[in-house]
Amino acid sequence: MLPRSCNPSRRRPRTSFSFWGMVSGPGLSSPWGPHNPGTQGCLQTQASPGDSGLTRCVPSGMGVPTVTATRILKGQMNGKPGPETPLAMDQFPYLALSKTYNVDRQVPDSAGTATAYLCGVKANYQTIGLSAAARYDQCNTTQGNEVISVMNRAKKAGKSVGVVTTTRVQHASPAGTYAHTVNRNWYSDVNLPAEAQAQGCQDIATQLVYNMDIDVILGGGRKYMFPEGTPDPEYPDNPRQNGVRKDKRNLVQEWQAKHQGARYVWNRRTFLQAAQDPSVTHLMGLFEPADMKFEAERDVSMDPSLEEMTEVALQMLSRNPRGFYLFVEGGRIDHGHHEGIAYMALTESVMFDTAIDKAGQLTSEKDTLILVTADHSHVFSFGGYTLRGSSVFGLAPSKALDLKPYTSILYGNGPGYALNGSSRPSITGSEISDRMYRQQAAVPLESETHGGEDVAVFARGPWAHLVHGVQEQSFVAHVMAFAACLEPYTDCNLRPPESLSNAAHPRPVAYPPSLLLLLAGALLLLLMPALH
Repeated sequence: MLPRSCNPSRRRPRTSFSFWGMVSGPGLSSPWGPHNPGTQGCLQTQASPGDSGLTRCVPSGMGVPTVTATRILKGQMNGKPGPETPLAMDQFPYLALSKTYNVDRQVPDSAGTATAYLCGVKANYQTIGLSAAARYDQCNTTQGNEVISVMNRAKKAGKSVGVVTTTRVQHASPAGTYAHTVNRNWYSDVNLPAEAQAQGCQDIATQLVYNMDIDVILGGGRKYMFPEGTPDPEYPDNPRQNGVRKDKRNLVQEWQAKHQGARYVWNRRTFLQAAQDPSVTHLMGLFEPADMKFEAERDVSMDPSLEEMTEVALQMLSRNPRGFYLFVEGGRIDHGHHEGIAYMALTESVMFDTAIDKAGQLTSEKDTLILVTADHSHVFSFGGYTLRGSSVFGLAPSKALDLKPYTSILYGNGPGYALNGSSRPSITGSEISDRMYRQQAAVPLESETHGGEDVAVFARGPWAHLVHGVQEQSFVAHVMAFAACLEPYTDCNLRPPESLSNAAHPRPVAYPPSLLLLLAGALLLLLMPALH
């Protein structure tokens, strides 16, 4: 019998959206809704395409305007006018749009969106790995509402799995691959309220170690893994970078004890050494106390680039003949936009595209699906009829109605808002050439906000053609599961129809039930407005 929360005849009201597990088609309510004990152990390793690779790449906050601006910047960095220069993701053959709203927010955050594109279930604002029956900051709504990520299913199917990010590895997007929490900010036990601890909720860092066996973990977030007061190895004289755990646990040591071939590194030199050591079966690299530095400020002697982390992760995970699942996030694109500093956001985006290019070089389009899509957009825009070839960070060719110049790039809100008396300040070319320059914003906010528009989805590889049209964000996870024959699509091991090899005696093509479920799910997604 299905749990109450995922039994179609007894499901919660639609305001909770606990039915998102059903929206991709009949039969999916159980495996894609809250944990169902009856489905555990159902994952079976398949032959090809079950032995294929999955690479899920997230340029956090990289809406369509950011994609275009990144294309221009990449071209200009290579001495070209800019707009004609293709990004690596531009060359992917399949494209769609994704609707990013959370169940309870028209403009989303990265936690609810991560749950959608990683677990296949739309969720509430600031919650991770839980259906919308869970409520933000209410620990007692966690149990029974957990949803399972595609990465978790890939691991149970015998694949190797990895997480690569430029943020802390406990951040909202990477946490969507392994964690279940009603508050995305519960990074360590120091962030966990006493009531939540008493009710049995765990911090995200603890879940990183114990929720599933992750083969490769690369990013920032050291301080959440070590006891309070533990000096940071890179910044030993800065107490603000010390370990923060009040429970005095050393989660890195606990993680190492679980795996005979585990290696922990915290700088680029030891990272590259570990990557060449065949005895290393599990690799954890935490290169900063919290988020990694912006690419424009990265210490290249201490911290690896996103491209390097992606390359090492793919090399390690590809050792598994059963295939792999790799999550790669350019997470600081989002942070640059929140700070209203376009230079930081766009240089992060260029590095992300470089990592995508590397992933394409290291994998085969025949057996590895690479899917690139942002979690959400930002209120970032550029315009002003600038001349082709002019700096993407430059001034518009004409002045505004207040007879003052303005930059092509502007933000709808954020810390770039400023008044000089009763008018906005004038700006100069030398001022905007500073890479830390904050572009002007229309509304004063401490942090610029996300945008609510659709984001692009780029795909190449097996079953990439399923990526088309305008889709719910949760659809992305189902495509990835289907491409690798993961539950609930375990019967999708397609073979060429006999009619292709024997044209003289064509026969009807028999499609697997899972493909029909996927198509039915797509139809249901399109019909959702009519169901309300």
